Amino acid sequence: MTDFLLELRSEEIPARMQEKASADLARLFGGEIGKAGLTASAIETYATPRRLALIARGLPDATQAVREETKGPKASAPPQALEGFLRKTGLTREQLEERDGTLFAIVEKPGRATAEVLAEAIPAIVRAFPWPKAMRWGAASASTSSLRWVRPLQGIVALFGEEVVPFAIEGVESGAATVGHRFHHPGPITIGSAADYAAKLRACHVILDPAERRGIIEGGARAMVEAKGLQVIPDAGLVAENAGLTEWPVPLLGDFDPAFLEVPREVIQLTLRTNQKYFVLADGGGKLAPAFLCTANIEADDGGAAIVAGNRKVLAARLSDARFFWEQDLKVPLEEQAKKLSQIVFHEKLGTVADKVERVAKLARWLVEEGIVGGSSPSGATPPLVSSEVETRSTSKLVVGPSTSLGTNGEGDGAHLAALAETAARLCKADLVTGMVGEFPELQGVMGGYYARAEGLDPQIADAIRDHYKPVGQGDDVPTAPVTVAVSLADKLDSILQFFSVEEMPTGSKDPFALRRAMLGIIAIILSNNLRIGLIRLGTAFDAPFDRPFVHPANTFVRFAIDRLKVQQREAGVRHDLIDAVFALGGEDDFVRLLARVKALQAFVGTEDGANLLAGYKRAANILRKEGVDAPLPGREGSGVGCNPRDASEEDRSRASRPTPSPSVPGKGDELGYAPEPAEAALTSALDDAEVKVAAAVAEERFEDAMSALATLRQPIDAFFDQVTVNDADPAKRIARLALLARIRAACHTVADFSKIEG
Repeated sequence: MTDFLLELRSEEIPARMQEKASADLARLFGGEIGKAGLTASAIETYATPRRLALIARGLPDATQAVREETKGPKASAPPQALEGFLRKTGLTREQLEERDGTLFAIVEKPGRATAEVLAEAIPAIVRAFPWPKAMRWGAASASTSSLRWVRPLQGIVALFGEEVVPFAIEGVESGAATVGHRFHHPGPITIGSAADYAAKLRACHVILDPAERRGIIEGGARAMVEAKGLQVIPDAGLVAENAGLTEWPVPLLGDFDPAFLEVPREVIQLTLRTNQKYFVLADGGGKLAPAFLCTANIEADDGGAAIVAGNRKVLAARLSDARFFWEQDLKVPLEEQAKKLSQIVFHEKLGTVADKVERVAKLARWLVEEGIVGGSSPSGATPPLVSSEVETRSTSKLVVGPSTSLGTNGEGDGAHLAALAETAARLCKADLVTGMVGEFPELQGVMGGYYARAEGLDPQIADAIRDHYKPVGQGDDVPTAPVTVAVSLADKLDSILQFFSVEEMPTGSKDPFALRRAMLGIIAIILSNNLRIGLIRLGTAFDAPFDRPFVHPANTFVRFAIDRLKVQQREAGVRHDLIDAVFALGGEDDFVRLLARVKALQAFVGTEDGANLLAGYKRAANILRKEGVDAPLPGREGSGVGCNPRDASEEDRSRASRPTPSPSVPGKGDELGYAPEPAEAALTSALDDAEVKVAAAVAEERFEDAMSALATLRQPIDAFFDQVTVNDADPAKRIARLALLARIRAACHTVADFSKIEG
């Protein structure tokens, strides 16, 4: 067994591409040699700014001989079929082998030297490499068929054991020579084999393993700053980026003028991190320190003093620009800045950013005035729900008018809260036209919060401006302050509904306006703040005030929300089929209540009682479906027999459609027209008790209790199916027992549509 070394050396490989390139190289290499029947015992990949390397361990010296057998037509097949098979295999009729009247093509492929396989595989890998961005260079670049690589390819090392695997790619020939560090050892290095590759590079100031380079940066930085009583603000992404920018990382500590700390912290952090790739430092109390840590790619004779001085000078210029923007922006109130939003187009069909701000302001106020946000309604009180299958418009429209008091909730009464929400919404986009956000778009919202505080605006307004984009992704903070919640919800809701209204909805993998992310944000806000609001009511919020009705029915909005809920809850381990099962009942568009029901249902179906009840339900539902018995609407009283089972007389159907009384009460058997069997009577009694308990528990949102009540049906249902014949020859018995099965189905449907549950 022999090791194979491959190094593809080029000009600078962007740090952000190196990790994926390493994985792609391993994947493509394994696939190419696999075609020849080769498998390595292990494949290691490495990346530095100037090289992509692979070591394949334990390759055999040659491939195995292969005997390929292809089944052909019958020996008696028409000549056309035989001719087609011969063309496919490249053989003659005499070369075919006949067994049991069938022809077979047998091809013996001798083994090949592994070096030959590698010489063909590597050029194929290089030409097929999936760089996110690649380039052509030199005279050959005039042709679109020329090699494309991330940066100009300069050298190839290909060693199988100690022997060079000979091949060439666009004039770049394979060999055994590479180069070391660009400054410390720019001359050629001859590699003996995979065994000495990493050691020879290290001797020439190249650390091959990215993980080792990351460790040097983290460890060196920590020791350096702790000696000064400082700490590095953790940033794994920046560590990886610095490791990808250097082959011989050397952490260096520098400082800057403390006067720059007057600029907001986020501005300094972005300047250091984004513009300069520096690590941000803090003092023992967590406050930003006037210092930075950079990573050099050279071990300087002066200990890095000149490098630090040069970086300090560049950073000072950057921070001076940031301070200038900060000071200039402070001279213009946010209200004046907001007037400029009319000059920025939000979308060609939806007007300017100023138009969007107007809508968001009205909606934010409406959310407060309606008690959806910051209201004093008791827990559990929700607006009347509308079935998700009915396109009904909400009677409560978004209208700007006198505020109504919603009671005190710690943030002031409803009128005051509504006014704060409206003001915050009108100013929330004003920082888009500031110099600072023009320089650092990542700080939109954040800078608006700073400017609002500097103006002396209410802190709730400043916080709402700062945080109204949140949450922007998984793991991001979710707003909880009422004013912030109102503005954040309004902003996201406006985007979704307005883009839906002009037919700009997400399709497939395309979502240019980030509407899926906006809906995930709405869901997170609703669930985190326990907001009791029907989504159909939100989906019709814009019907009246903007003279353009919502093109799509509210159901489109709700279905979009449900799809996003499944995505959001998947990470929490909530089953999507259970969400479908609850939502399928109709009328449940309150996410807080829906999820509470789903989680109780998931816990229940994971128990033995739940699994058995589900099996019993499906058995009952299958029988009812075969008999043509319609499913009753959730909560409807009666047996649920909604059709005419065959072989039943009108008198039988009339008798069976009456509520089935308990046989334990004298005379009830006479009403049925026959004496029920013990298991039948027991199930009837259990249903009488469970139906009441389940309905009461669901009405009071005690979903765990509802599941417990359903669990009592498990044994009576099992006994019923074991001991009772549903399709009895007696039509009266048959109809009554079908009605009993319909009651089982209806009882389960009080909680969820069990037919949607998998398993």
